Amino acid sequence: MRDYNVAVVGATGAVGSETVRMLDMRNFPIRSIKLLASGRSAGKTMPFRGRDVVIEELKETSFEGVEIAFFGAGSGVSKQFAAHAVKAGALIIDKTSAFRMLADVPLVIPEINGTEIARHKGIVSSPNCVAVVLTMAIYPILKRYPIKRLVVSSYQATSGAGAKAARELLNQTKAFLAGEPLPREVFKHQIAFNLFSHDSPIYDNGYNDEENKVIEETRKILSLPELPIAVTCVRVPIVRAHSVSINYESDRPVDLDEVRALLGAANGVKVVDDRVNNHFPMPIECSEKDEVLVGRLRTDLSNPNGIELFASGDQLLKGAALNAVQIAEYAVGNGIIKG
Repeated sequence: MRDYNVAVVGATGAVGSETVRMLDMRNFPIRSIKLLASGRSAGKTMPFRGRDVVIEELKETSFEGVEIAFFGAGSGVSKQFAAHAVKAGALIIDKTSAFRMLADVPLVIPEINGTEIARHKGIVSSPNCVAVVLTMAIYPILKRYPIKRLVVSSYQATSGAGAKAARELLNQTKAFLAGEPLPREVFKHQIAFNLFSHDSPIYDNGYNDEENKVIEETRKILSLPELPIAVTCVRVPIVRAHSVSINYESDRPVDLDEVRALLGAANGVKVVDDRVNNHFPMPIECSEKDEVLVGRLRTDLSNPNGIELFASGDQLLKGAALNAVQIAEYAVGNGIIKG
């Protein structure tokens, strides 16, 4: 396997820095790496494989010679610069919402629909972090028990809104315990010792932007465009890792032992389902871990064809950076990116 010229757009952000770390940890075959960010970060350095790499200002001309470009600096940046990267010959792996729902852009979780990468036209999208945790948890079940309907509630960490949001939680917690006024810059509502509906705009259908993303992207990932899905997304006062509560309705009674076996055999999933010790998936146990934890398996007492489960996954890793690097690994390993 040969080495590749790689660029990371938004390298200094939460997702970008995790992408750089994943490329290093997973020993991705790299000949050269460009770390691209705004002019404010240009000239600073980031460590990569034993050396300091100088961060460059992102420009239209930044992609000359680049073969794989990871984009994670926001949808506006992706829309502005993606065409220039594609024109330069790079395969873009985009972690923003910019292109996810375009018909000619594959929306990929390699364990589920990696074959979709081959139909790319220069861009492959990595899904919304909640959609990743959700589909990783249900896909192994889908292969045996077709989905009739999903009802989902999310419990989303503050770092999903960026590093400043995570700091706001910590700063508010300190201030609350000290009896001081709570600083508020990122979230409209107090996040310390509180939770609230996801902080994204509400559409005419009554669902917020995050909920609509989960619905639309889950349907696209699973190739089930008419799948009935009801979603409620909630921001909770934890730093890292998202969780989802899932009601899964099939068209037949579901055997929990078989479901547990299907999940146990699935790549990228770890079953945590210890009823005796009341030990089930928790954000603290999947933070900075690759696997999506799945458990709390039980029959829906109101529906013989339904089951309940709970899943937790690190939204910065499998929900973003890790999944993007896995897309690149799949593309390289299957000859989709050729020398």
